[in-house]
Amino acid sequence: MIKISEAIKSINPNAEFSVEGEDYTKIIWFNNTTPINEVDIKTKQTELQTTYDNNEYQRKRDAEYPSIKDQLDKIYHEGIDKWKEDMIKPVKDKHPKA
Repeated sequence: MIKISEAIKSINPNAEFSVEGEDYTKIIWFNNTTPINEVDIKTKQTELQTTYDNNEYQRKRDAEYPSIKDQLDKIYHEGIDKWKEDMIKPVKDKHPKA
């Protein structure tokens, strides 16, 4: 779940604040930071969570791709087409874009 602090920083990267847990009533704004209302924070949280959820395939792919060292070695010894066929396509097929 996207935290309140992540949403606030996404809306205003320069915001100075503290928040106790995930309680919207316990946000303290510092150094003349303009407060952001709860609705805007919740909307941003939902937006960020949707983006995170929609990119799950990317995280799964990243975990399964061989190391860069192994990929470069494959390209050097067998060429780009073999690298794509043997190392990249199987992972992309296993974890397609949503």
